[in-house]
Parts: sequence; C-alpha cells; structure tokens
Amino acid sequence: MRRQTGFTLVEIMIVVAIIALLAAIAIPNLLRARISANDALAKSTLRSLSTAAETFATANSGNYPTEISDLTGATPPYINKAYCGSSASDAISGFWYDCTFNVGSYSIDAEPVTVGTSGTTTFTITTGGVLTPPS
Repeated sequence: MRRQTGFTLVEIMIVVAIIALLAAIAIPNLLRARISANDALAKSTLRSLSTAAETFATANSGNYPTEISDLTGATPPYINKAYCGSSASDAISGFWYDCTFNVGSYSIDAEPVTVGTSGTTTFTITTGGVLTPPS
C-alpha cells in the first residue's frame, strides 16, 4: 500500500486564516499611506501652481494670470498641465483643482474627490503662496 501525503483541510484552513489576518492588518496601513501620498501631491501641485502664478506676475508688471491658459500657453510655459477646472471624473491622484485668477490675486483649491478615501481635507493656496491648512 502506498501512503498518500498532502495537506489536510484543517491545515489549509489555518493557512487561509493566517493570510486573512495579515491582510486585515496590512490593507488599512496601505490605504492610509495612499491617502497621505495624495495629500502630499495635492500640496505640491498647489505650490507649483502658486510659483507659476507668482513668476507670471513678476514677468508681467505685477499682474497675475486671469486664466490657466496664461500659464500653460506661454512660451515657454510656466506649467505644463492645466490642472484647473478638473472635475471628480478626471481627478488627479484623488483631487480636483478649482482656480480663481484675477489681475490682482489668485486662489486655488485642491479638493479630495472623497474625503477620507482619496484625501483628508481641502487645501487652498492664495496670493503670496499662503497654503491652508498649513503643512
């Protein structure tokens, strides 16, 4: 007679339970890391947009751009991508951006598509590079 070897159902169930336990611990940490990365990217994008607007004003007698195309359409462009006016359907790393440009000021918002899932809060940067909430 030949003795067959292999895993019993109980052994397989124990392995599955251990894998499920490890996944239950690891997945929330990975999601938090993703949200944190999205927040950091949103703040970085706001700072880049602010720098572009301030540089534009320096080159144009203190007048800020009146629309995003002033920054993307210049030669060379101040920024390469028109972040403003995006909606939840075309969000960038979980955030959409809303820009308000005037000759004398600007305000740019980065709002998470879903608070708590794609980002933690809405960030705003205004004339002079003032970011709220602070980093």
